[in-house]
Amino acid sequence: MRLSGITPSGHPHLGNHLGAVRRWVSDGGPDDLYFVSDLHAMTTSHDPSRLRARTSEMLAVLVASGIPAERVFVQSDLARELGALTWVLECTCSYGEAARMIQFKEKGRGQAGVRLSLLTYPVLMAADILLQGAEEVPVGLDQNQHVELARALSRRFNGTYGEVFTVPRAVLPLTGARVRDLTDPTRKMSKSARDAAGVVFVLDEPDLVRRKVRRAVTDGCADVVYAPDERPGVANLLEILAGCRGGRPADLAAGFTSYGALKEAVADAVVETLRPVRERTVELLADPGELARIRAEGAARAAERGEHRLTSAMRLIGAGAPAGGRRA
Repeated sequence: MRLSGITPSGHPHLGNHLGAVRRWVSDGGPDDLYFVSDLHAMTTSHDPSRLRARTSEMLAVLVASGIPAERVFVQSDLARELGALTWVLECTCSYGEAARMIQFKEKGRGQAGVRLSLLTYPVLMAADILLQGAEEVPVGLDQNQHVELARALSRRFNGTYGEVFTVPRAVLPLTGARVRDLTDPTRKMSKSARDAAGVVFVLDEPDLVRRKVRRAVTDGCADVVYAPDERPGVANLLEILAGCRGGRPADLAAGFTSYGALKEAVADAVVETLRPVRERTVELLADPGELARIRAEGAARAAERGEHRLTSAMRLIGAGAPAGGRRA
């Protein structure tokens, strides 16, 4: 069983779709779970209403992309379960382990008033993983250290109190096309980019998608060649086209004699790839009752799936009602 999450730090974009979500749809197993990690978006200053809206949008996009509704949930809907398990794991974790996390050092460096959650959120991530009994967690290199912490905490808890948690392992994520910012192909397309001119969002209207692609950075050469190191702008367009249509970027390059023709083909492919997702997402967002139903059912299933692990962990650590007992 695999567990994957996506943080609503911004609007979902083409890179999210081609690089992760579409592969979750095509390659995911029947027991895999996918969640919107909205609590992870609170480690720095945030706008509550914007976070709520982006969480709903991200959930709608996941369902609209084709992930079965029974496999998705929103992290904060399990706040009680995750809060309890996070505390148990914090009582299993040392300060040194948390402070060694590279992301904490990088994001907290030179900042005044760093939130405590930036230090402790890897323990929350461990709770996400261990509550659901995930065996595999697809992550990039920047998150691999956090999965290692989850492994260490699960082993320590199991060895100290009794076997409760599956020991997870990090795996290379199921990735699709490498999608770069259209205006700066040296950086990844990002939800939190300050300049949206180079980011194609899932909910962008077709005309806006076409304008962004037409303005994409290329280079001063006359021919269309796939050379990622020397000509990253053109390579990015070819990789996006391959991600949408299929095929190898180098082979697709042979079919174009001008940048204009390449951009038009990329724009057409992106518009058609995103069209059904955008239309279904808009439908879901316009029907808050249906989206709320999907969200509530997903939360109930995820909570039920992790209930016995949390109950067992609380009992073994000496907290909660004893087996066979009841609350006064």
